[in-house]
Amino acid sequence: MNYKNGRDVLPPNLLSELQKYIQGEVIYIPKPAQQRASWGERSGARQQLSERNEEIARCYTNGWSIADLEQKYHLSGESIRKIIVKSR
Repeated sequence: MNYKNGRDVLPPNLLSELQKYIQGEVIYIPKPAQQRASWGERSGARQQLSERNEEIARCYTNGWSIADLEQKYHLSGESIRKIIVKSR
């Protein structure tokens, strides 16, 4: 994260208004909600987990046991069961 000096990026009237509430401290200004990416969207992690979960559900439907899926995906039996239930 880059820090910017308020004098360089804010109009003078807004800067003086902010100085009434906070001086010399760091303040974080978040992006508007519509511009924020959900978890895993940029990195592709959400898509990878979704594909993995679909594969787990498919394997279970094709006769794999919970124990087999635990071994293959290195997940707990409880996690496997949750994935299977969500896929239905």
